[in-house]
This record gives sequence, structure tokens and C-alpha cells, in this order.
Amino acid sequence: MREHVESSVELRGALLRLRRATGLPVVFGGLTHETRGLRIGELNGAVTPALRGLAISAGSGLGGKCLALGRPCAVTDYPSARHITHEYDGPVSAEGLRSVVAVPVVVRRKVRGVLYGALRDALPVGERVFDAAVAAARDLEQALAVRDEVRELLAPPPPGPSWEEVRQAYGELRELAPKVTDPELRERLLAVCGRLETASGAPAALPGVALTPRETDVLAAVASGATNATAAARLGLRPETVKGYLRSAMRKLGAHTRLEAVVAARRAGALP
Repeated sequence: MREHVESSVELRGALLRLRRATGLPVVFGGLTHETRGLRIGELNGAVTPALRGLAISAGSGLGGKCLALGRPCAVTDYPSARHITHEYDGPVSAEGLRSVVAVPVVVRRKVRGVLYGALRDALPVGERVFDAAVAAARDLEQALAVRDEVRELLAPPPPGPSWEEVRQAYGELRELAPKVTDPELRERLLAVCGRLETASGAPAALPGVALTPRETDVLAAVASGATNATAAARLGLRPETVKGYLRSAMRKLGAHTRLEAVVAARRAGALP
């Protein structure tokens, strides 16, 4: 129940930012549930209750198409749109919506929700509105990913070696590698680190992110729970230098906190 409340708060915040950024009269959205569909749980700007609680099935309507394909979809005139099914024409017409854009919220390759923005006129959705909707979805993805990561960290460890133990071993290897004077052995250690970085099998969700070796070393230490001072002692660096590497990595990853940076690095395939 608490998880549902937290998700609703994050969804509400994403929709509010979307409406402020675009001036769209109506924004709404929902998160997925076990049946592979989603339910419209949050609305901003609606004048009727027609859409609230509406259950959207994968493949049905604009949102269902977005949910099934995992990519943004839009229609200029919902009632006459040819490339969507029309199970939800009643609620959409009751709210008076015509032009609608739907953007998926994707976390770990799984669609976790859909954000909608709508006009009451049959007008094309401009590029600025489309980009703002995508940005709002990315913000929500990051928030959900961080919450998932925290929940995993707090969950009881499974029997046998845990993934966190693998990550701990990876961090220790990253700390050892710069101290190895034998170039061949150092390269072998880094190659093992590279295999661990991709061990989860998840493709990079943030393509184009290129962290330096030292930025990766610092993030690996932070991921293990180390403070800046502890990371500096482990890596043979000054605390101010660690802060500099951490700030640089956070900027590249679009993160605002240390935990967000670790999550983003893992999504980018830079950490296991």
C-alpha cells in the first residue's frame, strides 16, 4: 500500500511538471499492474470524472498502443484516428479531448506507466510539447528506478551469494586495479570488472554515457556505501578529488544525488 502511495505521489509530480512546462489543459496518467494493463490514477485539469480509474488494456486505445509498443504515440483527432482502437471513445469524448499524446514510462526495459497530455482542439502536438512529455516520463522513470533500488537494498538477502555481494566484490576489484603495478595483471583485473559490469544482461538504458575509469572507481565505492572520505582512503585520492569525480559523473548521468548516480550508472551498464 505504501509503495502505491509513493508511486502516486511521483506520478502526480511528473504530471504537474508536464502541465507547467507545456500549458496543456489536461494531463493524466497511470501505472501498470499485474494484468499488463494500467489504470488512470492521476488527472490534472480534467473537468469530469470520466477518465479517473479507467482501466487501459495493452493494445487498446492510444495509451494501450503506447503500452504495448513501449514508445510514444499521438493522435491529432482522437475520435477519428485510424491507427488506434476505440474502446475508450466514450470517456475521451466526455472529457472533450481531441489531440492526445501518450508517452511510456520504462524502467529496466519494462513499461511501468503512461503519461498523457491532451488538447480539446484537433491540433497537432508540437515538438516542444512532445519533448516535454518525454522529459517528464524520463524524470518519473528515474524516480521509480531509485525507489526500486532502495527497496532492493532494504530487502532481506536471498539464500546463497547475493547480487550485492557481487557488487561488493566488483568495488574491491576497482579499488585494487590502480594499485597493481604489473600492466598485464592490471588489464586482466579491469577485464574482469568489465565482465561484471555487464553480468546482469541488461542493455545500457543511457546510451552515450562515457565515464572515466576514476569516475567509475568513485561510483563503485559510493555504491558500496562508502563516504567521500572512505572512498578517498580506499582509492588513494584526496577527498576533494573524490568530490570532483563524483560531481563530474553525476553531471554526465543527469543525476542529482549520489544514489541517483549509482542507479543511473547501473542502468547505463557502467556498474554491475
